[in-house]
Amino acid sequence: MATANQEHQENDDVWGSKSWKFLSSVRQQSPLIQCITNLVSMDLMANILLAAGASPAMVHSVLEIPDFTPHIQSLLINVGTLTPDWLPSMKAAANLANELGKPWVLDPAAVGASSFRLKACLELIELKPTVIRGNGSEIIALSMASIGSTKGADSLHESSDALEVAKSLAKSSGSIVAISGSVDYVTDGQRVVGAHNGVQLMQKITASGCAVTALIAAFVAIDPKNAFEATVCAFSVFGLAGEVGMDLAKGPGSLRMHLIDSLYGLDQDIVLNRVNIKRFS
Repeated sequence: MATANQEHQENDDVWGSKSWKFLSSVRQQSPLIQCITNLVSMDLMANILLAAGASPAMVHSVLEIPDFTPHIQSLLINVGTLTPDWLPSMKAAANLANELGKPWVLDPAAVGASSFRLKACLELIELKPTVIRGNGSEIIALSMASIGSTKGADSLHESSDALEVAKSLAKSSGSIVAISGSVDYVTDGQRVVGAHNGVQLMQKITASGCAVTALIAAFVAIDPKNAFEATVCAFSVFGLAGEVGMDLAKGPGSLRMHLIDSLYGLDQDIVLNRVNIKRFS
């Protein structure tokens, strides 16, 4: 993990203000987010987007892509329950988003579990996602382009273990790379920023990682040119909602409910005062 002399706090007011600006803009603009995602995450992802103020659409049929995708503000692709039937839809939507200048986010869930999944993710990366969000093990597998020891969607590595390979992946892909963990890191290949909000129990909620990717897609939709800052702020806001929800929760089931409620209820004072973002050097 990063040591005290490796990280330093930037101006809290700056990151707090940026985070609040993104969240309040999502609430005001209600961007339409197309989610081609796994069967496990659809419910939580949709509820997180709605709680944040965005408009989710779980549209994955390749037959609907030409008509629907032009109307979205951003696209999310998650390979958690990938099948050969879904891959053409993912590629078609990503290609169309690129043609129309719309941002898209890739979640390479359990990418190291099989050669089929790894090959699909590498092909999707060639389509230039705006952001790639995964846990430490997923980012390492992507960077090394190899499958290995896996616990499915669970990570065998700390987010800090993947920092250097994440920087390399960002440089080679041209994407912002975001690593979930006890500290959530974001890099563009040069800058590295850590979001320190969140609680450990969130790891016991199925699809919590998928849900934060959805929030990233919503924040990036607001300001695609500042996708780096949007990603950092989405991580922090999601983690902050978990912290607030944890005050009322008795376990992962009730935390899931309070996470959604807390995200919906976050106000300017909480965001400005409790966002915890640090620049890594």
